[in-house]
Amino acid sequence: MAWQKAMALDRLERGGRAVAKIGKRQIALFRTGSGILACNNRCPHEGYPLREGSLDGACILTCNWHNWKFDLKTGENLTGGDALRTYATKVEAGEIWVDIVEPPAAERQAKALASLREAFDDEAYDRMARELARYAKAGADPVEAVAHAISWSHDRLEFGTTHAYPAAAGWLRLHDESNDPEMRLICLLEAIGYMADDAGGEEAYPYPQPVADWSEAAFLAAIEAEDEAGAVARVRGALAAGLGFADLEHALSTAALAHYQDFGHSLIYVVHTGRLVQRLGPAVELPLLLALVRSLIAASREDLIPEFRAYGGAIGAFPAFGGSDELPEAARFRGRSVKETLSEVCAAAPKTGPETLYRALLGAAAQDMLLFDTSWGTRTDSSYTDNVGWLDFTHGFTFANAVRQQCSRYPELWPEGLLQIACFTGRNAGYTAKDASGDWHVRDRDAFYADCIRRIADHGEDRYILAAHLLKTFLAVREEVAAGLPAEIESDVLAGLNRFLRSPIKRKHVRRTAHQALAFVAEED
Repeated sequence: MAWQKAMALDRLERGGRAVAKIGKRQIALFRTGSGILACNNRCPHEGYPLREGSLDGACILTCNWHNWKFDLKTGENLTGGDALRTYATKVEAGEIWVDIVEPPAAERQAKALASLREAFDDEAYDRMARELARYAKAGADPVEAVAHAISWSHDRLEFGTTHAYPAAAGWLRLHDESNDPEMRLICLLEAIGYMADDAGGEEAYPYPQPVADWSEAAFLAAIEAEDEAGAVARVRGALAAGLGFADLEHALSTAALAHYQDFGHSLIYVVHTGRLVQRLGPAVELPLLLALVRSLIAASREDLIPEFRAYGGAIGAFPAFGGSDELPEAARFRGRSVKETLSEVCAAAPKTGPETLYRALLGAAAQDMLLFDTSWGTRTDSSYTDNVGWLDFTHGFTFANAVRQQCSRYPELWPEGLLQIACFTGRNAGYTAKDASGDWHVRDRDAFYADCIRRIADHGEDRYILAAHLLKTFLAVREEVAAGLPAEIESDVLAGLNRFLRSPIKRKHVRRTAHQALAFVAEED
């Protein structure tokens, strides 16, 4: 106990309520039919003084600022928000005493985490921020809350991994680079908030429980057959045998590149799942792997549609790489159809190594970023197939980044990775202009990076997916530059990122949606 004298009893009895200042605390005291009750004078929502609130005969205290209601005897929030701190009281010799001792750290941490879970389920962004701050103030490592959020969300994602998990890996990277408390809270809040946005209000979609011995061949066959039960059983068997993500990474990367699928998301998800496991530890390994496997099963396979059907023939006839380090011109791989771009990559491969060819393709993606005709992102008279915007073009960087990492680790996957980058550039060709609009080239790289981080940290986007693409594209570019690029390609890559970060993105396509719906329904039988 840490009893502190608050005030004379007759002072409270004169007005029925009063505020005592004890150190930095402001404690509101109330004379009630249940005795003298005390609480923090600041509403835990936005700080309105609760001495000015309304108190009924059942000891329900209402904050009149936003109508939040609390049970003054327990601190319970009756409207589903933050709990109110209450204090024990006693009267001795005409003086009111208040016990201001803090509950044990473990108790405060558990309470903050439970409250964070409530805020998560309610998708209450402001409250999640406060509960994360309380969790840290209670002495916990707030990064642990990200691991908890993965556990809360993974089985509520009907189609498995979403952008939320890769974004969390990116936010954790910025968190670990910063010593600014606000920045660190932003990173954790954005990571957890996106998971809440994807999983909040969703029912659970349980994962199959059977376990089978790990076999990479059997696992890949199950993925190809879209057999979730079979693929999950192999993953469970691998973990039961003491294997971990690193042991499964080759199989996961192979499955992600088995088709030109899900517009490149699958391989991006593999990379960032690995990073989350590495950062957060074994506790997240099973839930993240389950979600990743489900997403691989559910992934669309674009190489089976007419636009990308040439991919199958190109991968089947892909030649052996040459050994030259001479860099092909990036322009050779852009402005062409998908089929023509695939053919150019196959023609270039015998004359150069995979890493060099990769850099040329990255240069082509950078030129696409500089030449993207942004009117496609705002027009209202396009068809469904032409719903193309900035986020589509950024995959030229984020997917390429994933290809370099995984194919450098598993060189036999370079043909798939390079040809799938070619699919991006071929598709982008129809949505680019002949000339760039403006000079977007960066003169001071370090200052530009610092400005990017400031922009991302206070992004102002009302949709998590937009903020996630700002973050992931920046991090992908920074990694590619750090890995080493020819000067002209580095210049274009940074310029492409600069243009993207400084371009407005239309958030909601109202008229286009109506136009497309009417046109589509008119053609129905």
